[in-house]
Amino acid sequence: MKKTALFVLIFSLLICNFSICVSADKNLSVSAKAAVLICMDTGEILFQKSATQKLPMASTTKIMTSLILAEQPDLSKTVKVTKKMVAVEGSSMGLLDGDTVSYRDLLYGMLLASGNDAANTTAYVLGGGIEGFAKIMNERAKQIGLKNTNFVTPSGLDDESHYTTAYDLALLTSVALKNTAFYTACSSKQAVLYYGNPPYKRTLTNHNKLLGNYDGLIGVKTGFTKKAGRCLVTAAQRDGKTVIAVTLSAPDDWNDHRALLDYGLSATQVVRFSNTDLPDVLPVVSSDADLVRVKAEEISLCTSVKSVKNIKRNIILPEFIYTPISAGETIGRIEYLFDSKVIATSNIYSAADLPIMNKKGKFLNRFFKSLNLIWNNS
Repeated sequence: MKKTALFVLIFSLLICNFSICVSADKNLSVSAKAAVLICMDTGEILFQKSATQKLPMASTTKIMTSLILAEQPDLSKTVKVTKKMVAVEGSSMGLLDGDTVSYRDLLYGMLLASGNDAANTTAYVLGGGIEGFAKIMNERAKQIGLKNTNFVTPSGLDDESHYTTAYDLALLTSVALKNTAFYTACSSKQAVLYYGNPPYKRTLTNHNKLLGNYDGLIGVKTGFTKKAGRCLVTAAQRDGKTVIAVTLSAPDDWNDHRALLDYGLSATQVVRFSNTDLPDVLPVVSSDADLVRVKAEEISLCTSVKSVKNIKRNIILPEFIYTPISAGETIGRIEYLFDSKVIATSNIYSAADLPIMNKKGKFLNRFFKSLNLIWNNS
């Protein structure tokens, strides 16, 4: 019998054996030294090649630097650039000592122009310097669950202790793409920005050649050093399906990603949860009514064709609720699980307004009646 304040209903759509790695098309091959393809919603691996091998990742490092910047509360905030901030080699968004630049412009400078100056400036502004920001990067990596990654630089310049894996980069990207500012920036082909001393109009163009040339491409980040080779992270979305591809040290990365994304979008499908099978009503305390109708948000999730049956739900509701209640007020939630991990949530809400009881004499009667209803339903 359930007597706790919350009850959790856990059930699966159907029962089947789970495997995190789906067999890929036998004809699928890539030039990359390491590669991975994942479904963004579930995180399941659709294709892999040395996906957990530690390798340098060049400017795909800026996915983490940009995410940390994008998570700041005010991207309109500006900073005055110093000579120390921009004393770095490699690609640049054109920052000079004395320039004024906003956080938002730094974000676009990293994700479009791959500016090492933008990454270094971000490190000094948010971490007090390269070493301080590296600590922030590694702490964020730990929070996300990156198990084989270590950051030393914010830009991705080579260092023996600076490495990641194809899988960790895919996992990082799946988190980054949920940030609206990051998503908008990395998916932009061009951006008109204003920075300088004084600020003036600039136009930056994204280095990702697949943007505009591959249907549904989102981004995400290019990278290259002599040590790391050509590195690329992309994501594509079609018909509600989103897949993420990563290649490290890939001589033919553009074609690798076309093949990976094509396969990923063909090997996944969308499963829709209408959530019409929830309890219709919930007991109410301190109201003239005994029950209130409840509804749940619909949700659609992408998974591989072979793993659709592995998504489970936890329905979390209180045993009773107190008034007043407003229509649309959240009173519970549904957790969607894949491989025992919560991959999404949706709200359960009241379908009607219920004011608090006006008749004082009926309060205890209604209260005990509600408790009796709860007891009988247990």
